Amino acid sequence: QVQLVESGGGLVQAGGSLRLSCAASGSIFSINAINWYRQAPGKQRELVASITTGGSTKYVDFVKGRFTISRDIAKNTVYLQMNSLKPEDTAVYYCNARPHDPSEYDYWGQGTQVTVSS
Repeated sequence: QVQLVESGGGLVQAGGSLRLSCAASGSIFSINAINWYRQAPGKQRELVASITTGGSTKYVDFVKGRFTISRDIAKNTVYLQMNSLKPEDTAVYYCNARPHDPSEYDYWGQGTQVTVSS
């Protein structure tokens, strides 16, 4: 089992910044990648950024150049630094852990609300 706890969400004006944190605990050795997803009201959950255990990162086009995913291995924490925020970035942001074993279910955090005002 893996437990994920997100923090760092809040209300920010357009153009501002926030840093989200995802603290992982439990069977961390079983994890292949940590992903950040988001879900806006009335929309499907969508992938935002990923980081693998090897440190490789990926971003979706609409956050490239604005968001940065990183990790602190000693703290078992993954961060999402969000700069130049836009009102359309408003969503609940979820941390997701994908196991090495594809037959296992993903793990999810409880989510953290990010609201960007115009």
